[in-house]
Amino acid sequence: MNYINKNILEKELFYDNTLVLKYHIEYPIIYSNTSENSIMKFNIYNRNLAFQLKLKSESELYKEAIETYKYNKENGYPTMVYEVYRTFEITYNSLNIISLYADEYAFTGGAHGNTIRTSQNWNLIQGTLISLESFFPNNPYFMINILKEINKQIAENTEIYFENSCYLVLDTFNPKNYYIIPNSIVIYFQQYDIAPYSSGIRTFNIN
Repeated sequence: MNYINKNILEKELFYDNTLVLKYHIEYPIIYSNTSENSIMKFNIYNRNLAFQLKLKSESELYKEAIETYKYNKENGYPTMVYEVYRTFEITYNSLNIISLYADEYAFTGGAHGNTIRTSQNWNLIQGTLISLESFFPNNPYFMINILKEINKQIAENTEIYFENSCYLVLDTFNPKNYYIIPNSIVIYFQQYDIAPYSSGIRTFNIN
């Protein structure tokens, strides 16, 4: 098992002495005895993701938040604070394999914010990301098998999904949207992909 530290970038940004945007960005850093090159690749990859989001928050989103603030002030509307919040969860950490997902929440107006999930599955010996295909060697039909299993699980609880969920599963399935847990792979779909916002990010365990 590798020791993983949680690093945090956070800041509050003001305009006209008023808070208009705040961000909290978490990212993992590995400390272990695995080869330094592999660790460096993992750490640089995750640090870059975090600082790209920081830059976006402090430039593009901050500019947008200022314009929203000016509009609301001119029209007598309440002040609205933009929010960016990124967290991560380590789901597997054994035998030089690390799997994690990160949820990036953003509120930029409207009834509620939106969350986008991304994931990473690392082979730390090679210092590379693992493809979903590599877990199903010599099985050219693994995608069909996964889709069948997902639709089978949906059929057990149809009321929380859209009526045309079978079509939507096929249309929105992304082989990059998975992470590893002990004894299973978890496939996930983004908010609104196959179910209403109230159903959240839907996940499916594939043995």
